[in-house]
Amino acid sequence: MTDDADRASFREAHGIPDDASSCHTAEVGGYLIEGHVPAEAIERLLAERPDAVGLTLPGMPGDSPGMGGDESTWANQPVMLVGADGSVTAWTY
Repeated sequence: MTDDADRASFREAHGIPDDASSCHTAEVGGYLIEGHVPAEAIERLLAERPDAVGLTLPGMPGDSPGMGGDESTWANQPVMLVGADGSVTAWTY
């Protein structure tokens, strides 16, 4: 783990648009994970391996994983897939 004081530049260089940014950026299995993305969404990403930059949960929703709330609400979070072409689309899991 590293703390990058200029994460915005890192995200931009790797294809994560500003409007899809969040509080944390991680790399998992060759994909970027931006924010408090539920583990189930990441598991689907790794199983299907789409042509994508990664997943994002924009902002910091108060009831997302790691932020509180009830685990039963996590599947309702607006997780987005950032495609290799720069597209941002809903990612259901």
